[in-house]
Amino acid sequence: MDIQNFWMFALTGLLLNLTPGNDMIYVASRSTGQGIKAGIISALGIMGGCFVHIIAAVVGLSAIISRSALAFDLIKYLGAVYLIYLGIRSLLSKKRSVALNNITPLHSFTRIFWQGVITNTLNPKVALFFLAFLPQFININSNGTLWQILFLGSWFNVSGTVVNIMVALLFGKMGNWLSKAPCFIQWQERITGMVLVGLGIKVAITKSPS
Repeated sequence: MDIQNFWMFALTGLLLNLTPGNDMIYVASRSTGQGIKAGIISALGIMGGCFVHIIAAVVGLSAIISRSALAFDLIKYLGAVYLIYLGIRSLLSKKRSVALNNITPLHSFTRIFWQGVITNTLNPKVALFFLAFLPQFININSNGTLWQILFLGSWFNVSGTVVNIMVALLFGKMGNWLSKAPCFIQWQERITGMVLVGLGIKVAITKSPS
């Protein structure tokens, strides 16, 4: 892989993982309602669920690449449109708070872990996002496309887990304040929106190598 493209992937993935979503809200709610340890275990559960999507992406994208480079390019362009759509939606967002469920029932850590796995596994937006995001950084003209997908997906998952663990630590200490801080929420939305739109445009105007 081109190291420049990798660092672009790593930076973009980190910014995307910093954007509040269902997984982050689940971790924040658990950490706020049941403590930091519960939040960290939730993050590890979400990490486990994300590997289900990674395996699905490895199998699906590898099959498409082996059969048709044109079909893979089509997925890339559809992914670019999807990323631009997500970016515009973030830029136009008027969200000023994160809705936390502070009345979460107390569960065992084992149950919290598996709830995290299920929360991520059954989220169709995660599967769709993997299909839109990962293809932008895969070089189908080099050997080992399967390993590229697996490596990039695992890196995205690990960086997301680190972010979620930080969320657990932060929200365990000052969850109520962070969830209602408009500057914190809007800052995340604007930066993520610009990154997504920029990435989508770059993909749309970059020609694939023959």
